[in-house]
Amino acid sequence: MTRFIIQVYSTLFLLLLTQTVISHKTSIKENKPCKQIVLYYHDILFNGTNGANATSATVANATPLGNFNFGLLVVFDDPMTTDNHLLSPPVARAQGFYFYDMRTTYNAWFAYSLIFNSTKYKGTLNIMGADMMDEETRDLSVVGGTGDFFMTRGIATVRTDTFQGSAYFRLQMDIKLYECY
Repeated sequence: MTRFIIQVYSTLFLLLLTQTVISHKTSIKENKPCKQIVLYYHDILFNGTNGANATSATVANATPLGNFNFGLLVVFDDPMTTDNHLLSPPVARAQGFYFYDMRTTYNAWFAYSLIFNSTKYKGTLNIMGADMMDEETRDLSVVGGTGDFFMTRGIATVRTDTFQGSAYFRLQMDIKLYECY
């Protein structure tokens, strides 16, 4: 009789263990963004004479280490539009900074907030990460937000749309949000 009880308990334990392992099996599924926005970032660097049009300014000069603006720090308050025209009405402002952090090639590190105040969106998106300028597209992390973007997370894929030396550049940003509340 005791042997029968041990066999029953052993069988039940194995069944329970099998069910536990099966219930913890996870399947990999492709995540689809809960929100997607395409914006254009316009940056006009202050050159000493364009104060009326400038949207960014150097606050720390580059060091003599290398030929790639290493150490240059720029703060900005740039318009964000839904098309690539500088004079289109802005739907948001990008406010933050970037600095060149590589001595051997052009590379910048960005940290900024997109501040929305339009009829479609209200709130902020916080974005940061490395902009490897030699790459055709770069991904920056969306690390949070407020308002319509409360605690959101995602990726902002950046592509250089055009540039005119260091005086002006325009980035196309494809923002895909994967955590929306």
